[in-house]
Amino acid sequence: MTTTTPHYDVAIIGSGPAGIFAALELLKHSGTRVVIFEKGKDLPRRRCPIDDDHPSCINCAPCDLVSGWGGAGAFSDGKITLTTEFGGILDQYLPKPELETLIHQVDQTFVGYGGDRPVYGLDSEKVKEIIRKAATADLSLIPARIRHLGTERCYEILKNMREDLRDRVDLRFRSPVAEILVDGERVTGVETEDGKRIGADYVISGPGREGAEWFSGEAERLNLGMSPNPVDIGVRVEVPAVILEHLTDVVYESKMIFYSKSFDDRVRTFCMNPYGEVVVENTGGVLTVNGHSYAEKKTENTNFALLVSKTFTEPFKEPLAYGKYVARLANLIGGGVIVQRLGDLLAGRRSTQERIQRGLVRPTLRDATPGDLSLVLPYRHLVALLEMLEALDSIAPGVHSRHTLLYGVEVKYYSARICLSPRLETGIENLFAVGDGAGVTRGLAQAAVSGVVAGREIISRLEKRAPSLGVS
Repeated sequence: MTTTTPHYDVAIIGSGPAGIFAALELLKHSGTRVVIFEKGKDLPRRRCPIDDDHPSCINCAPCDLVSGWGGAGAFSDGKITLTTEFGGILDQYLPKPELETLIHQVDQTFVGYGGDRPVYGLDSEKVKEIIRKAATADLSLIPARIRHLGTERCYEILKNMREDLRDRVDLRFRSPVAEILVDGERVTGVETEDGKRIGADYVISGPGREGAEWFSGEAERLNLGMSPNPVDIGVRVEVPAVILEHLTDVVYESKMIFYSKSFDDRVRTFCMNPYGEVVVENTGGVLTVNGHSYAEKKTENTNFALLVSKTFTEPFKEPLAYGKYVARLANLIGGGVIVQRLGDLLAGRRSTQERIQRGLVRPTLRDATPGDLSLVLPYRHLVALLEMLEALDSIAPGVHSRHTLLYGVEVKYYSARICLSPRLETGIENLFAVGDGAGVTRGLAQAAVSGVVAGREIISRLEKRAPSLGVS
């Protein structure tokens, strides 16, 4: 049975960076009534039990690491990529000068809430030298300035934002949205899973990667135009931090691109975490791997993702399902995340606990099963990953060591890309789509920018119409 509750100017789906920055922007317009729906918990209640009473993932639904206030960004290592070159495709919607300005403004907002941390990649001569060395190994380094907040600092910043919005926005936690309500070609609000219908003149959908499948389903139901995004499948690599120190001290995150010699597939490094740790993520019951690094706490290792990008063509239209299939296969064989020494993989044998223990790299993820990734990863993916590890060894000797640890699988679920206007409005009037869940961003900076863009467009429309109806 459905019930009707108060009417708002704007309803925001998801409280990740895109939703938070949309709310911050909307509140610059006096009197705007905003409600945020979040399927997860409030920030202080988010807690992964792996760190306390349980030695392994117990399949919390939803996973506190990816759902709740701050989204997956709350427990990320907090990299603000100050570039238009990666972290999303907003440059296909906005002129680059405008996008650059917005990224700078978003960065300063993070700084204002407590994110005044160092920016890497400012030494142009050292960056040029890395680019030169990379080119000799058929690697392309995408130079970028990066502000690293650190996992614990990222949490504090999101906490400060939460406190700022506490009495200014209606925040509804553990309140997943079931449907976006539409009358004709115009959005009218949302309906939650418990049957409540909430009216809104504008809706901003920013469910993040965790809500990507749900939003794709809604887009199909509402006949919104969609196109498939690539699916990135690979492993998380863990090596002694000293091996990559000459790179991470200069650029912090080395964004390297490589095309495999055997299949010409695009392979890239992603989410490099100097002195960090490898962690497990649970997306709808599917366990994958990720990495964190902290501002203060350090380990002896550095980890990074190595991902093979694949864009499918007709007739296949379900890259999300494909990525989850590969991840589920790893879960089936290993009971969760698999870890393997590179030497064992090259020798055609599975890793064992004993072989891991006598290796030179001490794993930072204890909840991983020694196993054989060749039983999980598609052949062309495996070949591409091994070829890139060899290439990386040319600029960072020791990466291609038999002691290097590979965790699998890492999958980046990019939702189907929704057809959007330059202001990120869908084909339904007053329905906006932002962040990773819309398939247009892939990181904190551009996700936040997308929220700002939608928020500013709505403010412009609010200023042109009659005074807000407010809460009835």
